[in-house]
Amino acid sequence: MNERRAGIGRVTAAIIAIAAMLPYLTLKILWLTGGSIGVTDPALMRDPSMIVANAATFGLEFVGLVLALGLAMRWGMRLPAWLVLLPLWVGTGLLFQIALTTPLVLLMSGATVFTGAGPIQPWVYLMVYGGFITQGVALMAAFAFYARDRWPGVFTTRLDHPFASPTRPFQIVVARGALLVATVVGGVRIFSAFAGTPVAEGVQNGVKGVIAIAGAAAFLVLVERRGSGPFWRPLVVAWLGSGALFANSLYIMIISIGEGPLGSGGAGHADLFGMLTGLVMGMCGAFLLAERSGVGHVEPAQHPLEGEDREGDRTTADHGHR
Repeated sequence: MNERRAGIGRVTAAIIAIAAMLPYLTLKILWLTGGSIGVTDPALMRDPSMIVANAATFGLEFVGLVLALGLAMRWGMRLPAWLVLLPLWVGTGLLFQIALTTPLVLLMSGATVFTGAGPIQPWVYLMVYGGFITQGVALMAAFAFYARDRWPGVFTTRLDHPFASPTRPFQIVVARGALLVATVVGGVRIFSAFAGTPVAEGVQNGVKGVIAIAGAAAFLVLVERRGSGPFWRPLVVAWLGSGALFANSLYIMIISIGEGPLGSGGAGHADLFGMLTGLVMGMCGAFLLAERSGVGHVEPAQHPLEGEDREGDRTTADHGHR
């Protein structure tokens, strides 16, 4: 494993991500300790459901801060792969959608979208979502630099690179099924975006729909090894698409279960199937990456000339030793 010092790009991106997290973490600490800054109704933060929600989101953000620090440090290269990939898959999935939808909503509706008569003051939304966008972009950049250093083969091999994959037939079935379900879920989202919903909700549904379909399509390309371009291109789309599909659907379902101020009861079949589809894509993708980074050598039957060259090299070497 390459444990050389992180480059300036990786360190800079990680520092920016950490800096963008600090205001959000500070706000959560103030709310959890009884403060009411940025809140028009101080009693809101004493509601049990809000206390749990603030504690949970503080924990998630703190995990993100530790991961961002690990992406810039040598000890981060020694972390188990799953401990890096799983939380970053979920985190970048959540932040990716926010980074896409927030500028679009602001462009179409202006800052008035944050000036409703809710219990949270408008500047809090601007600070929080601005921080989410910044840390999302920076975290994805830092992770890209980190992955390039730790798993260089992902960025140097081509999509049609042959490797031993005992589970490939199963992966193809899963990928095709995921594309079918994601197309239905995404289609429902896109339809609802044009069904007279408010601008913010319409933009969110439209982006969710496009992300779901694009991610599932890219995942099928990965599994079936269609094309001969760089492997990392469809991988990025599949990674962000499946992560957004799972994480955002799971988030909607969790807050819809609650009976407090955040409980909206708005989760539906699209969220349920979106969460399950994203989860299946993530698990199947883990098999794909594990097999590709395992033995990963060309099978002699697929490249006979290359196999003969290797055999010839070994024969020559044997004669040399004799």
